[in-house]
Amino acid sequence: MRRREFITFLGGAVVAWPVLAWAQQLERMRRIGVLMAVAADDPEGQARIAAFLQGLQQLGWTVGHNVRIDTRWGAGDADRMRRYAAELVSLAPDVILASGGTVVGVLLQATRTVPIVFTQTSDPVGAGYVASLAQPGGNATGFTISEYGVSGKWLELLKEIAPRVTRAAVLRDATVPQGVGQFAAMQAVAPSFGVEVSPIDVRDAGEIERAVTAFASSKNGGLITTGSALTVLHRDLIVTLAVRHKLPAVYWNRFYVTSGGLVSYGVDSIAPHRQAAGYVHRILQGEKPADLPVQAPTKYELVINLKTAKALGLTVPPTLLARADEVIE
Repeated sequence: MRRREFITFLGGAVVAWPVLAWAQQLERMRRIGVLMAVAADDPEGQARIAAFLQGLQQLGWTVGHNVRIDTRWGAGDADRMRRYAAELVSLAPDVILASGGTVVGVLLQATRTVPIVFTQTSDPVGAGYVASLAQPGGNATGFTISEYGVSGKWLELLKEIAPRVTRAAVLRDATVPQGVGQFAAMQAVAPSFGVEVSPIDVRDAGEIERAVTAFASSKNGGLITTGSALTVLHRDLIVTLAVRHKLPAVYWNRFYVTSGGLVSYGVDSIAPHRQAAGYVHRILQGEKPADLPVQAPTKYELVINLKTAKALGLTVPPTLLARADEVIE
């Protein structure tokens, strides 16, 4: 190679090197941890993670090409969630998706540095997960599921669809903040509806069956199911028990009603996971969770199952039907 050609070659290499380095940085394999509160074989959980992956792909992230995803499934087991939280943090991910309020707390116990994007979480300020909705201030941000005040709406719906109800059993997970907060919100408004509320603390299938069966032995009872990983895990049993014991029941999500439950009032649990992909993308691009505001739902869905209403001997008021977003016949 002649001297002039060699100098030209060196000059081109100097220019090309930063461009090559920048391109390699863009294509560097990034790592995302995912901790799901529900079980791996749960269709709801599969739909949530599919929405998250779809959102990532639309933003240019392809599994195996420029991103690796490590997923763990808690299956409503607190010990398993703690173990998986520590395991995911040890993998040194760039960011972790926390699907379900149950898993946010255990992840924050495991790390205060790895960015966390949460979904399905009630009152993250009250739980201490973020400083405020507008300025989270720490290593976590994400998407809330509802305010505790919405829980009072469940009691209102129960009384509207079954006026004879004077007692309501509230299925909850008392070990997570929303289990306590949602029940307290219902207690506050119960006297105005002439209903006495009592908690049923959900731990396992046997306990749920015994408690609901005992509650149903007295007249004029109804059931309210609050949001938690355990009530999702045991939703088929809960719906079956409500129908078996002729208990009018209100649920926090439509998937109970599509499985035979009476009525639900709540938010879409799939869409926030697609939105969470956007926050994960922004964090991978260099933004901080502390600067990304926590987002709250803007639309609630009322879903009614007329077949179940008929089986329970209930006539759904026309005014309630008119407000429904979906009616299952």
